Amino acid sequence: MPGMTDPVGYLRDKGYLGHMFVAGEWREPSGTDTSDVVNPATEEVIAKVAMADRRDVDAAVAAARAAFEPWAATAPAERADLLDGLRSILLDRAELIAQAMSVEMGAAISWARAAQVPFAIEHVRVAAENVRSFEFLKMRGTTAIAREPVGVCALITPWNWPLYQITAKVAPALAAGCTVVLKPSELAPLDAMLFAEAIDAAGFPPGVFNLLVGSGVEVGEALSRHPQVDMVSITGSTRAGVLVSKAAAETVKRVALELGGKSPNVILPDADLETAVGAGVAACMRNVGQSCSAPTRMIVPREHLREVEAIAARASAQLIVGDPADERTTHGPIANRAQFDRVQAMIRTGLDEGARLVCGGPGKPQGLEHGLFAQPTVFADVSTDMTIAREEIFGPVLVIIAYDTVEEAVAIANDTVYGLGAHVQGRDMAQVRMVASRIRSGQVHLNNPAWNPEAPFGGYKQSGNGREYGLEGIEEYLEVKAVVGYETAFHPEQDRLEASETSEL
Repeated sequence: MPGMTDPVGYLRDKGYLGHMFVAGEWREPSGTDTSDVVNPATEEVIAKVAMADRRDVDAAVAAARAAFEPWAATAPAERADLLDGLRSILLDRAELIAQAMSVEMGAAISWARAAQVPFAIEHVRVAAENVRSFEFLKMRGTTAIAREPVGVCALITPWNWPLYQITAKVAPALAAGCTVVLKPSELAPLDAMLFAEAIDAAGFPPGVFNLLVGSGVEVGEALSRHPQVDMVSITGSTRAGVLVSKAAAETVKRVALELGGKSPNVILPDADLETAVGAGVAACMRNVGQSCSAPTRMIVPREHLREVEAIAARASAQLIVGDPADERTTHGPIANRAQFDRVQAMIRTGLDEGARLVCGGPGKPQGLEHGLFAQPTVFADVSTDMTIAREEIFGPVLVIIAYDTVEEAVAIANDTVYGLGAHVQGRDMAQVRMVASRIRSGQVHLNNPAWNPEAPFGGYKQSGNGREYGLEGIEEYLEVKAVVGYETAFHPEQDRLEASETSEL
């Protein structure tokens, strides 16, 4: 689909903005409510999308339930082939999807093309590749350990990495043999509609994948509580994860949570500061700081504090904040008004609590009076009890915390309710690995490695539970069944005695 750069016009012409994708067809919703999609670079409404209600939830879940048994019975290779086809279609439409993310959540078009879209498509490739060789049946003595799809899965995804989180859930769920109902963020739904179209074009059976755009309060809650939904997977705030868990508890369904973070970046005394600090700033500010695993706490040796601050200021100055449609831009706006206001409030809180501004600060960058643009901001003289050191900001804000000993650095890294990601940087790999082993988080990155879509991702503590990506991403959507005596010869007398003993117990 080369040359297509108007995703809103495309979706409007197709009629998708006013429809849901349920049971293999685009349907009008039951109600008449709509939601505005706002371009954060201009703060203009660019589209109105139809919002689902509880009646639409019932229809989508019924479609997924009807499709589940035949889909679960398909061969893994057949599911992999369909995922491969989906990947090819997404690659063909990559530019249209990148343009959609640029206008719906403000991703710089260069970033959407280089990361948001290709990383998302990688999840589809990995799921297809892994399911081809996945052992759904293993023997343990005479007992067969079977892995079977959990059932109908409700998948709730956020606005910050929209397609990336969709494919990280949908691809392994489908690979495992589950059927799904996807609820993307109503703030950034355009890429999800393009994804649904690709699913349809790839030939997945009706009902295997269903899309509902709706609010968390109505659709998210209804999916979480629905008795015919077997599992809910949500990526979002810790508050949203708690609400989903409470709603799901009534039907004792499985819940996978990928929630908030306040990830540490421990720079050891022997680290190459230019490399380590520069990479740390880039990682923190990636996606305009709107990443749950962003290393927003840079923990540095006190004796190198001033040098670290200078490097961080220089690295921040290299970031080009501006019009996301401009290919020179590296960082676009904050994705929505509520998040912009929170980032501004947190920056002011940092100043009020006595943190020292290294660069950036409240307000918009010079020359960007319109749009939800924030200044890349670095704080120093930050103590571990400050709000900006403890709460997730979800914006381009880095805090620098000094330590005197490596033991203290580890303690600071773990002094958080979160445990999603972490970074450790240094030359002595024995010490780097030792520090990594003591940090309580689901991922630890050593010396700024390349992204690995096979590395399982998920959190400790209030960052959630469960894992995505790689083999673990498929396992998340599988139940374990023990078939005892799978290879035992039939012994009528022994079976009768064992049955008698069991009944006496």
